[in-house]
Amino acid sequence: QVQLVESGGGLVQAGASLRLSCAASGRTYSPDAMAWFRQASGKEREFVAATNGNGDITNYADSVKGRFTITRDRARNMLYLQMNLLKPEDTAVYYCARRVVADASRYFREYDYWGQGTQVTVSS
Repeated sequence: QVQLVESGGGLVQAGASLRLSCAASGRTYSPDAMAWFRQASGKEREFVAATNGNGDITNYADSVKGRFTITRDRARNMLYLQMNLLKPEDTAVYYCARRVVADASRYFREYDYWGQGTQVTVSS
C-alpha cells in the first residue's frame, strides 16, 4: 500500500502564495506519475497539475498555468505544489494523487492512490 499525506493548506488573501507538500510512504513504485487535483465545494474534482515518473515533464490546467509549479523530490518521496498569485477561485480541497505508471494524466480515474486532502481558502 501507498500512503499519501498532504500538508501546507491554509487561509490566505488573494495574491498570496502557498506551498503544498505531499509525503508518500509505504510500498512505492518506480516509475510513477503524480499529480494534484482539487475539489471546490459543490463541484467535481478537477485536474491542477501533474508530473511524470522522472519529474522532467509537467503539465498544468489552463487556470493555473504560469502561477502554479509542480515539483517532486524522488529521494524524499515528496511532491510539491507552489501556488503563487492565488485567487478566490483557487479555493478548494487539494489532493495529491499517484499512479503506478510513468505517464502523467489529467484524468482522476487513472490515479491509484489518493491523499486525504488539504484545504486552501483564498479570501478576496
